[in-house]
Amino acid sequence: MDKKTTLIDNLPNLMNLFDMTKHISKFLALILIAFVMFGCASQQNKDPLEGLNRSVYKYFFINIRDVVTLVNELFQFKFKQAANTTGRVALNTTVGVLGLFDVHSKAGGARTKEDFGQTLGYYGLSSGAYLVLPLLGPSSTRDGIGFATDAFFFDPIGYINDDTTRWATIALAVTDKRADLMDDIDIRDKSFDPYAYMRDSYLQNRENLVKDGVEDPVGVRPYTVPFGN
Repeated sequence: MDKKTTLIDNLPNLMNLFDMTKHISKFLALILIAFVMFGCASQQNKDPLEGLNRSVYKYFFINIRDVVTLVNELFQFKFKQAANTTGRVALNTTVGVLGLFDVHSKAGGARTKEDFGQTLGYYGLSSGAYLVLPLLGPSSTRDGIGFATDAFFFDPIGYINDDTTRWATIALAVTDKRADLMDDIDIRDKSFDPYAYMRDSYLQNRENLVKDGVEDPVGVRPYTVPFGN
């Protein structure tokens, strides 16, 4: 005969359900905080963390993005830039206290920026459809794929073990990204056609970044991404 299932027998399953619910609640709470901060920023057209000295956290996230840049520079065989970025990350992480201070730039060092969207463009993938990502602003099919790849595989934040710390850091990182868009949003809203202005300026800027500002007449011909124009 089968034994009757008791509450004690189901306790492990109940604990797993409780643990999952707890994580979902944390995630939703952080998303709510982010939306409130972005809403305030959009209404007032200013940095949503204006009460803080932004340099306290801005350079920290710049240092993290430099790690993403380093990985993509290696993928693009830009070894000279990669060596510079390696030194930059090492100096700012140690002497600059985890990137809170940009010692490398103050010493006269240059900063380069690469992401996986640019890496895909380097290998000939066209931008595809123009997109506007929630909270993050302008993007494209190629750059959306690139952003997800960087976020899930190359960004050190994704490797933080503690869930609360990881999601809180992600929320602050997205808020910092949104703050960087405030000036662009102000210019966009004053243009004759805000959507067309943002779309054209974004796509032209990204194309320039992919080519490093140089037109290559014998470069790889871009593939067509079948997701729109």
